[in-house]
Amino acid sequence: MEAWRAASGAVAVPGGTEAGFNLPIEGMTCASCVLRVERALSAVPGVRSASVNLATEKAAVQADPAVTADMLNAAIEKAGYHVATTTTSLAIDGMTCASCVGRVEKALKAVPGVLDASVNLATEKALVRMASGTSPAALVAAVEKAGYHARTADGAQQEAGKPALPGWWPVAVAALLTLPLAAPMLGMLFGRDWMLPGTMQLLLATPVQFWLGARFYRAGWKAVRAGAGNMDLLVAIGTSAAYGLSVYLLMAHGGHAHLYFESSAVVITLVLLGKWLEARAKFQTVAAIRALESLKTTTATVRRNGVDSLESIDAVQLGDLVLVRPGERVPVDGRIVEGSSTLDESLLTGESLPVAKSAGAQVTGGAVNADGVLLIETTAIGSQTMLSQIIRLVEDAQAVKAPIQRLVDKVSAVFVPVVLVVSVLTLLGWGIMTGDWQQALLNAVAVQVIACPCALGLATPTSIMVGTGVAARYGILIKDAEALETAHSITAVAFDKTGTLTEGKPALLAIDAATTEDELLRMAAAVQKTSNHPLARAVVDEAARRGLEIPATGDARALPGRGVQAGLANSADAADATIWLGNRRLMNEIGAATAGFADAADQHEHAGRTVSWLARGDGRQATVMGLLAFGDTIKPSASGAVARLQQMGIESIMLTGDNKGSAAAVGKEIGIANIRAEVLPADKASVVMALKAEGRRVAMIGDGINDAPALAAADVGIAMSTGTDVAMHTAGITLMRGDPALVADAIDISHKTYHKIRQNLGWAFIYNIVGIPLAAFGFLNPMIAGAAMAFSSVSVVSNALLLRRWKPSNFPGRLK
Repeated sequence: MEAWRAASGAVAVPGGTEAGFNLPIEGMTCASCVLRVERALSAVPGVRSASVNLATEKAAVQADPAVTADMLNAAIEKAGYHVATTTTSLAIDGMTCASCVGRVEKALKAVPGVLDASVNLATEKALVRMASGTSPAALVAAVEKAGYHARTADGAQQEAGKPALPGWWPVAVAALLTLPLAAPMLGMLFGRDWMLPGTMQLLLATPVQFWLGARFYRAGWKAVRAGAGNMDLLVAIGTSAAYGLSVYLLMAHGGHAHLYFESSAVVITLVLLGKWLEARAKFQTVAAIRALESLKTTTATVRRNGVDSLESIDAVQLGDLVLVRPGERVPVDGRIVEGSSTLDESLLTGESLPVAKSAGAQVTGGAVNADGVLLIETTAIGSQTMLSQIIRLVEDAQAVKAPIQRLVDKVSAVFVPVVLVVSVLTLLGWGIMTGDWQQALLNAVAVQVIACPCALGLATPTSIMVGTGVAARYGILIKDAEALETAHSITAVAFDKTGTLTEGKPALLAIDAATTEDELLRMAAAVQKTSNHPLARAVVDEAARRGLEIPATGDARALPGRGVQAGLANSADAADATIWLGNRRLMNEIGAATAGFADAADQHEHAGRTVSWLARGDGRQATVMGLLAFGDTIKPSASGAVARLQQMGIESIMLTGDNKGSAAAVGKEIGIANIRAEVLPADKASVVMALKAEGRRVAMIGDGINDAPALAAADVGIAMSTGTDVAMHTAGITLMRGDPALVADAIDISHKTYHKIRQNLGWAFIYNIVGIPLAAFGFLNPMIAGAAMAFSSVSVVSNALLLRRWKPSNFPGRLK
């Protein structure tokens, strides 16, 4: 014990009257920082001393045993600093119900250095956030002491490769042994007496009770040693009572007594069947993770010094050239340096149609190359690839506990003790009132068997797992369960305009020409074809789209702050050989009259567009040939997304730094009336806070670094993956496609998932509220109670699996 406490950064004090912590702190820069942290720590009730070292950036704290790392972390955060943390995942074996989850969480949170722990019954995993330096061995030891078995991620992978018997074998063996015991009940329906001799019943029931049912005794005993209770304890006590009563009657009355071996054997068989069916159903809840894992490749064709060789994916390094042939999966994230093709990215982004890619385009590992040969320069490998990050996001979301689960945890903590008390009262009540202690014992056993905390423990996590999994299939990554639960109650959505409702890059929107549009565009493209400026690219791209022949130019030069100038290389008329493209100031400098296009230019500028004037002449005298208006194009799905949100009763608000005229034009086209224009990046978070102060539940949609504060301030932050990593890491939900329609879909899957959670919890609570009294009043025998208990868990998981039918609104074949 001393060893793992030391490894975790805690100092053990003889006598167990004091706990010590050694916490790594980030953000300190000077002696005043040290003083602030020490004062903050000393103010925590129960802290006896706190010493902070600026050089090592660590705080040594001595405190009462009641003080936790989470309490110290909160004090440090309040002081303006934070503890350096790390997150680890453990595989937990032996949990059977919600009370087991509570006990494992309590054990993990008691480990010095652990800031938070969330245990998921459905995935049988624990996600632990702890101070950097805390040893995983300390976590494993704490779980073992609580009566369960824990493995780190590496250990779980090693054990996963070991051969094992199929999971159904205990059910099959138990059924074969139990069938002859249950046959007399069937025989009575046909007027036959198929009752086995008592000794034969004993021989059949004993291996079911103590061999196949040993798991209930082991888990129940661990719970007792830990001072708690679980479903296994209830099953062990209940079936042991029925088995023990049968042995007593057999010994006292021989073959003349009515025995209850069939009750104990049938209950164990049904519970084993229920656990197997439950495990099969739970396996389907992680289908999304398995589908994403299947996208990973183990080998890659690497080109080095002109030679192609097949190598392990672990041997690929940043900058390596990887060859991808038609039909192969892209093994790494990278940039195409040669070739063009179409790629199927549906399992990564939810995009149903293949995407065309050519030289210079970015590709993501896991995509399928359809028809061309691609040579890709590796830009990300291992855990840094987009696929690995997506898998980690989904796994973390499925591991974290939803706020609604807190009610379940409180109920589960007292559930088993209350059931045991009700069982004892049932025994005493029936025995004293009727004198039939055999029936009293059977009713008490039925109470214990039907009380199943499994359904309570599975109701929330299975719904969240399926909901986050199916959302990931269609390009909606939900980072945590709290975001999923909160999104269903959103009443207002604040959109950042640029890059969210619009494409975020300039496009040529209008041409006003003295001759023809194509002729003006040819001249403009001739001047701009060598430039990398965004406006220049918009001109060249539009000319290419129209299939125009671009004239050759010479002596091209930039005119800072004004525009560009170039000469036509093959102009027959020297007096008409120079072209200028730029702003109104440039036109004034060269003496080109702008009056003919002044009204058109004013209209464009009032709409928030950028205007470029084109003039042609001999270098001394120039004539304006027309103008080009540039602006950010609205995404095709933007208006539909806003309309759908309105149908859902959600108001859309647009935030932009543009002028009011430009913002109003975009808002009118999209259908947003509530527009906040000329908002500085730093003020977006203030607008979100103001909306929240009005009593609204606000979702913020953004894609840039300047959106991160607003994303964090919102009740739910939703980031476009087409934006920056900062925005994605700040947001609770990430949309893998830059499609505004996914916003309504994200809220919709939240609605559906929360509805399933409420259904499952309602079923679990009602099942116990109705079932326990029925058993206590003698309306259920133990066998029926066992069947009902097994059915309750399976039904909860099966109901959650119905979420897999969900599809986005604009997805082909959406189920209505």
